[in-house]
Amino acid sequence: MRRAVAIGGGTGLPVVLRCLASWEYDVTAVVTVADDGGSSGTLRRELGVLPPGDIRNCLVALAAPDSALAEVFQYRFPAGEGLVGHALGNLIIAALAEMRGGFAEAIEGASQLLGVRGRVLPSTLADVVLFAEDDTGERVVGQENVAHSAARVCSVHLEPAAPPAYAPVLDAIRQADVVVLGPGSLYTSIMPNLLIDGVAEALRATKARVIYICNVANQRGETTGLDAVGHVLALEEHGLRGAIDVVLVHDSDAAPLPDDISPVDGGANARARIEAHGITVVVTDLVDRSAPMHHDPDLLCAALRGLA
Repeated sequence: MRRAVAIGGGTGLPVVLRCLASWEYDVTAVVTVADDGGSSGTLRRELGVLPPGDIRNCLVALAAPDSALAEVFQYRFPAGEGLVGHALGNLIIAALAEMRGGFAEAIEGASQLLGVRGRVLPSTLADVVLFAEDDTGERVVGQENVAHSAARVCSVHLEPAAPPAYAPVLDAIRQADVVVLGPGSLYTSIMPNLLIDGVAEALRATKARVIYICNVANQRGETTGLDAVGHVLALEEHGLRGAIDVVLVHDSDAAPLPDDISPVDGGANARARIEAHGITVVVTDLVDRSAPMHHDPDLLCAALRGLA
């Protein structure tokens, strides 16, 4: 069986995981643990547990098709003092971490409950904080603040710097036949994984085909004004120079986005500049018409199937 690794966080990673699992890959998700907002952030602060939200979404994406618990894991309490806003799966993972003595053990326990096909791994077990420098020279502290930065982000780093990778992550990358980065927030979902000690090096060294799925649209502040080559250059500047084999880009000429949304330009000039780095560029219609900031799952799966 061919092995696939998908790296990221947020809402984009589960879409890719569902695609890969449906093709009967041996799938490993590598998930950021830099999140400090919402339910995950509250549990980090109050219980000292690593953020479970992105992990939970990936576990559900890989859950057995007949899993009765998958929907329950995604239930979010609409009210209740101390409960409002929490996803039940986050609370279960936090409980398992205390019961079983660690976050990795909690993920394994949740995987068993859900009948997960494949593995979901945190990129590190260290308690990390994401920092950014924006284009005004200001320092932005915390994943949630970086994601909502008023100015465009130029670089990110973690504290502590270069935390140790969770060892199975590096093994999975080394053994993979294909690695998929994204889609997802460039600086807050994808980059934090690359800042873990050994991850970028493993991606540069792997024999796997490394595919980067570029976002359909820019995010205000975080990637304001970046074209597709800007996304690729940012990844290279954060350790992936020479690692990326293919970039998948939405064709905004054939399928324009609404006027109030800033597309990630993948036009001829951007494509040529990316190809000058020895990277293959594939441009096709990927946008979700009902949510044009995002990829259409079916279109993305079809495009990815032709590359993976």
